[in-house]
Amino acid sequence: MQAIRNRDTKPEWLIRRLVHARGLRYRVAAKPLPKLRRTADLVFGPTKVAVFIDGCYWHGCPEHYVPPKTNPGYWSDKVARNMARDRDTDQRLEEAGWTVLRFWEHEPAEDCAERIAAEVEKRRGPAQKTREGP
Repeated sequence: MQAIRNRDTKPEWLIRRLVHARGLRYRVAAKPLPKLRRTADLVFGPTKVAVFIDGCYWHGCPEHYVPPKTNPGYWSDKVARNMARDRDTDQRLEEAGWTVLRFWEHEPAEDCAERIAAEVEKRRGPAQKTREGP
């Protein structure tokens, strides 16, 4: 269990690199809500956009999740609790005015970055729009 990363995974790194290349800045592994003990993978504070990149196994991807053969009761319950926590996190953030974007680790990074950039730009005011370089 110690070898399993909870941040800086390859899918996160790829998406962050693409979002950064679009000129967007964000916080990594930050709490969107100070009193909520949960972190988002990317947080765009001024526009209130929280991004989560969920692992297929740990978050119960409908396409790729395969129940474990060893100690299935424990691990299946763990994944179910993770899924319930994800829904609770989404609800709490949305109630606080945040937009929550969730992606599976198997989704193409370019598609994820494009959706993130579009949402952040949509929520920005006209004075905050980024300028294209020469």
